Amino acid sequence: QVQLVESGGGLVQAGGSLTLSCAASGRTSSINFMGWYRQAPGKQRELVARIFSSGTANYADSVKGRFTISRDNAKNMVYLQMNSLKPEDTAVYYCNARQLWPPIDYWGQGTQVTVSS
Repeated sequence: QVQLVESGGGLVQAGGSLTLSCAASGRTSSINFMGWYRQAPGKQRELVARIFSSGTANYADSVKGRFTISRDNAKNMVYLQMNSLKPEDTAVYYCNARQLWPPIDYWGQGTQVTVSS
């Protein structure tokens, strides 16, 4: 089992910045990659960014150039630096850890990010 705890959400004005953090604990050696998802009211959960053990990262088109995902393998932490925030970035952000075999997705409890215009 893997436990994930997010922190760092909050209220920010458009154009501002926030950094989300996710602490992983438990059987972290089983994790293949980690990422951040978000879910806005009335919308499906969507991938924001993910990062592999190698450091390779993927981003949703909507956040490219504004968000940066990073990880500290020694501390079992993953971060999401969010710059130039827009009201449409408002959502609950979830940390995700994925185990490829057997396939298991682990989720944090979510942290609210609200961007005011």
